[in-house]
Amino acid sequence: MIQKNIEFLKETIEEKIPIHRFLGLKLLILEKGFVKVNVPFRDEVVGDIRRNRWHGGIIATIMDSVGGIAGGTHFTSFEDKLATIDLRIDYLKGAEALPIIVEGKIVRLGNRILVTKMKAFQKDELIAEGKGVYNFIRIDNSDK
Repeated sequence: MIQKNIEFLKETIEEKIPIHRFLGLKLLILEKGFVKVNVPFRDEVVGDIRRNRWHGGIIATIMDSVGGIAGGTHFTSFEDKLATIDLRIDYLKGAEALPIIVEGKIVRLGNRILVTKMKAFQKDELIAEGKGVYNFIRIDNSDK
């Protein structure tokens, strides 16, 4: 049963969310409170055409998604909700025309607020790090 749930989550994250499908996002690790993904480089993610580098906004989008996925590991029903309140990204190095690995980890989960830290890597080198703050709402369906 647990394996079926993991397969369902993997398919939902990779294939059902349009931006993830467009980017080719692939789950590498999915654990309670932690996620790691791989996103391949493609021409559509270029922001600096002179150097053929990733667009920072695309990297921020991936990092926001990874923070949300980490939060989603604490969902208790399909009706639970998660929405970004704030996102801060520090770009440490230009991202080359290579895949990006992004990981996210929950650092605080309160009654309504979730905080995650995210890191983006290329060739095992940190290229960006960030923090996401999310509104996290659990829908209690225990009486249904």
